[in-house]
Amino acid sequence: MKKRFVLGMILALTAMLAVGCGSNNTAPAGTNAANETNAAKASKPEKLRVALLPDESPSTVITNNTALKEYLSKTLNMEVELVVTTDYSSMIEAMRNGKIDVGYYGPLSYVLLKQKMENAVAFAAKVENGSPTYQAVVIAGADTGIQSLSDVKGKTVAYGDVSSTSSHLIPKEMLLSEGKAEAGKDYEEQFVGAHDAVAMAVQNGNAQAGGLSKPIFESMVEKGTIDPNKVKVIAESKPYPNYPWVLNGELDAELQEQIKQAFYNLKDEAVLKPLKGEGFAPIEDKDYDVIRNMVELLGVDLESV
Repeated sequence: MKKRFVLGMILALTAMLAVGCGSNNTAPAGTNAANETNAAKASKPEKLRVALLPDESPSTVITNNTALKEYLSKTLNMEVELVVTTDYSSMIEAMRNGKIDVGYYGPLSYVLLKQKMENAVAFAAKVENGSPTYQAVVIAGADTGIQSLSDVKGKTVAYGDVSSTSSHLIPKEMLLSEGKAEAGKDYEEQFVGAHDAVAMAVQNGNAQAGGLSKPIFESMVEKGTIDPNKVKVIAESKPYPNYPWVLNGELDAELQEQIKQAFYNLKDEAVLKPLKGEGFAPIEDKDYDVIRNMVELLGVDLESV
């Protein structure tokens, strides 16, 4: 009798454990629905967070692009928030961590993002002078005696952000390939954070030369921020694929397509002027292989950038 009782207890416990294991594998009613709801919220946000490049002060960038915010909000029929991060690296991390949905990246910062976030989708590049390409320039103080790229030897060269393409990678490659000047060996480099800061550093004599985006430099001269009698261009780069707009591939597919079309169909000069472009053309990840090749040539460690 006692043996039967013990055996019965063992069987009962076994049945309870089996039920318990089954309950772990089957979510309670409503749990899957809740997860699906959270996923839907993540892929179709109520507010689209759009990040712009920190090439100038955040307040200036946001104020200048109010028309872009209004255009996207109206076209997509949703609330839009403009975001400007402290630097390129924090912009990369912001998209990786789901804090921004769409971002306007420099070519190098996009390459860095893509290496860390496979589902980052580059979809549009700014069109300038009829082409989705742009150039960088190397500038110098008018009274420094610098006439060519090789003349920077023994001088101080200002760059913007370490993750910037036209304010670091391209001018550094120009100085190395054409000027035979290597950073840290032939000249001292300093990073001042943004394109406009590079031009100001050269004009104020804090650096004898510097590298930045050609459109940004020309814009500063046009506004009178930079005096062409004090700062001159000593070299222009060849054309490179322009700054890409990038979206988070986890966004709802329909919303992704709407965002793409909003940029492809953008013709409003009030929106385009602050972005210094004529429009936006479709691009692909492979268009930025030329940047990856430059990274390899310069021996840039992407993990440390």
